[in-house]
Amino acid sequence: MLVVEHGSEGTVGLILNRPTKLLLSHALPDLTVLKGTSYRLFAGGPVEPTRFLLLFRLKEPPADARLVFDGVYLGRKPDALERIITQAKPTETFRAFAGFAAWASRQLEAEMLVGAWGILPPDSISMFDKDPAVLWSDCISRLQGPRGERVAWSVPVFAERARRNLQEAVPDLVD
Repeated sequence: MLVVEHGSEGTVGLILNRPTKLLLSHALPDLTVLKGTSYRLFAGGPVEPTRFLLLFRLKEPPADARLVFDGVYLGRKPDALERIITQAKPTETFRAFAGFAAWASRQLEAEMLVGAWGILPPDSISMFDKDPAVLWSDCISRLQGPRGERVAWSVPVFAERARRNLQEAVPDLVD
């Protein structure tokens, strides 16, 4: 899970290790650059499964993309795919998602409080370059201390905010 947005209204994330059987060329048949490619559509989460989201690792993002963390951007318009596929620099890539995961205000913090999530620093190499089938087990092996059932990448600002919220809620629990 990559947390892509966190605020007073709630949290939004993308499940990174669930590729579907659907080729992206079938999901976006009008995008000719995808024809004959093996890119897969990922299931980003159960919320709004018809919403299309793109996670990019780019040096120069599209104007409408939003920074998630260093060099990784979130966007909705598939027109940027043509440049990435035909003119990509060696480290540039993308993943396409249908849907996302969401939590109500403070819901994720409550789940963290009971130990349901482990937090890792964001790592674009694991997110884009590793086999999605081993991503979860690799993340679990990277966690220090108690192991949770779920793993979330959290941008450091989000992790610090969550730590402060937990400290306010239960001062003796968090250093």
